[in-house]
Amino acid sequence: MATKQDQFNELQKKNLEAAMRLAQLSIENSQRIMEIQVSTAKSLFEEGVQNAKALSSVKDPKDMMDLRAHYAQTTTEKMLACAREIAEITATTQAAFGKLVGEQLTSGSQDMFEAMQKMFKGMPISDQNALGAMQTAMDTTRAAFEQMTRASTEAFQNFTQPPKGRK
Repeated sequence: MATKQDQFNELQKKNLEAAMRLAQLSIENSQRIMEIQVSTAKSLFEEGVQNAKALSSVKDPKDMMDLRAHYAQTTTEKMLACAREIAEITATTQAAFGKLVGEQLTSGSQDMFEAMQKMFKGMPISDQNALGAMQTAMDTTRAAFEQMTRASTEAFQNFTQPPKGRK
């Protein structure tokens, strides 16, 4: 009985370690995103002040419109650059999450499968079909998760690439 409890404790320890790695990764990337947002907001504020000063000294309406258009363009470009940078962090984080969860699914399903095998071996009637079905279900779940991770990573990568014709 102690060996089953030890196996269960080891499985829980692995799950806890994986959860801690995911939490640490999440915290680190949240900090990076906040730094990007603060930096962008500070830069936009400083440009807004400079733009307001420049607009106050312009007398010609055409020059005023040109200055406003230029400010709108640079603001939009900075916001898009910020969004791309955040999307890149998100994609990288998602890939790391996917890798960790995939590893967890792989090792966890193997550990669970081995535990089920031992449990069925201890029973008077052993059903190999049940074990096979369980392994197939775990493999299918892992494959579906990996496919979803790849698809969402590709979607984020498409977002982070600059539009064609501009770099």
